[in-house]
Amino acid sequence: MKEKIEQILTEVKAFHAESKEALENFRIAYLSKKGVIAALFNDFKQVAPEMRKEMGMKLNELKNAVQEILEEQQKQFETTTDTKNDLDLSLPAGMMNGSRHPLSIVRNEINDIFKRLGFVIAEGPEIEDDFHVFSALNFPPDHPARDMQDTFFVTKSPDVVLRTHTSSVQVRVMEQGKLPIRIIAPGRVFRNEAISARAHCIFHQIEGLYIDKNVSFADLKQTLYHFVQEYFGEGTKVRFRPSYFPFTETSAEMDISCNICGGEGCNICKHTGWVEILGCGICDPNILKACNIDPEEYTGFAFGMGIERIAMLKYQINDLRMFFENDIRFLEQFEQA
Repeated sequence: MKEKIEQILTEVKAFHAESKEALENFRIAYLSKKGVIAALFNDFKQVAPEMRKEMGMKLNELKNAVQEILEEQQKQFETTTDTKNDLDLSLPAGMMNGSRHPLSIVRNEINDIFKRLGFVIAEGPEIEDDFHVFSALNFPPDHPARDMQDTFFVTKSPDVVLRTHTSSVQVRVMEQGKLPIRIIAPGRVFRNEAISARAHCIFHQIEGLYIDKNVSFADLKQTLYHFVQEYFGEGTKVRFRPSYFPFTETSAEMDISCNICGGEGCNICKHTGWVEILGCGICDPNILKACNIDPEEYTGFAFGMGIERIAMLKYQINDLRMFFENDIRFLEQFEQA
């Protein structure tokens, strides 16, 4: 058996693999369960006791030699450059042009229009208390209007929530008591809703607030009319429909003529020719009182729109979820936007 092991060891040391396949065949021939070394260890059981120590050392030497050859010759295939690869690794890396997210593009465009009208941007926390999200906005604890919005509660206490609208920013600005007020409040909001093509638990709003002496519904209509003509183009039709919001009185929803079908009727506008884009109204006197503003001296209007809704109209996108999936095939379409 000693001569057999030495003969196999000589053959192993002389082996040189010409390919990965040959090296793999070598491994299987010697180290697999049915390979040469496994067979020798099986024969080792028949070796006389006085010879086992020497034969065991020889077998281990053979096994180690095979493993060393495998490791050494494997390196040549890991470091060898593929001659078919024509890449010049000395060239600088190619860089893809980045782009803004479509929601950021739309938000900035809306901000710019209202800034030209004298509005300034205001921001506030996304984690809010009950007072700024509900109570100060005419939502008493037992008011049925609270059921209009499904809220995420941050703790077991109902006093800490993720804001359901950026109206909380308006409350914080009014609390400062610096009049007149003319702000827009863009930001992310959260509602416990099922995710679908038309709804999401996270979305973005831009809300506006104007408080001064003698502010009327006519001022509100003219402001929003100007925004529509600036953003959607001259000739876009506008209509106001009576509605209900706890924090405004009178309240309305504003529709524009569908810019996809030109008012002829399509799936986007549900074949009506009109698309609702925002809610608005005159500030309820109770809101002003809650923020220590005299409703006898000051009046104001507020409005709010979803950025996703505006972006879907602008880019003719029919699935809101696409804004949140970060699919590069979708985002790269806005590279030049």
